[in-house]
Amino acid sequence: MRHTRFRTSFLTPAKWIGTATGVTGAILIALNIDAVIYGFSLFLLSSLLWAWVGWMHRETSLVVLQSTFTIINVIGLYRWALA
Repeated sequence: MRHTRFRTSFLTPAKWIGTATGVTGAILIALNIDAVIYGFSLFLLSSLLWAWVGWMHRETSLVVLQSTFTIINVIGLYRWALA
């Protein structure tokens, strides 16, 4: 039981940090203020955190979605860094 509580104690902050970084990343990209790299970086952090949360909850659909977003965010970072 202790092991489960230990893992769960990290999931709530991960969810909120994932949400905050996702929202902030979206705002930075939408503002079009030459901060797109930061936006994609925050999106990447968000998708990694949410993929981990999905993995811990055994939510396959969430893991697939966030893993796909992770790939998309890496592509976005790559394209914007080299543009």
